[in-house]
Amino acid sequence: MSDTASAPAPRTTTAPSVRFGFMKFVVRDLDAMRSFYERAFGLVVAQTIDLPDIVELVLRRPGEETGFSLILYWNKDGRDVAVGTGHGPLGLYVRDVDAAFAHAVKEGAAPHREPWDTDAMRVAFVLDPEGRELELISMRAR
Repeated sequence: MSDTASAPAPRTTTAPSVRFGFMKFVVRDLDAMRSFYERAFGLVVAQTIDLPDIVELVLRRPGEETGFSLILYWNKDGRDVAVGTGHGPLGLYVRDVDAAFAHAVKEGAAPHREPWDTDAMRVAFVLDPEGRELELISMRAR
């Protein structure tokens, strides 16, 4: 008999149904960040969740009742919030990267990487007023 254990047979299972729901940003200044995302990207508050310790603003594109949301999460106790490095940018599809980049900067974003082209898309990066990285992408027609 061999001393080597045999690998267990692979299990065949079906993964649960999943769809993307939201990205949540913990913010220092709820009013300022709400205003920025409204002005820079046309998002609107679809829902406000006001609990004893926190407020969440659920932002969506106007007229969209469901689908992906950006949630601004604010702690009422004023605790410090630091933007970390354990995640990548929030990707936003836009029709015109150059126009979206210029508009976001005009509305308070910091330019992070000027627009450039790849084979499949045009891309640029900005930082929101609290330093979160946003990737602006326009896919090329194939």
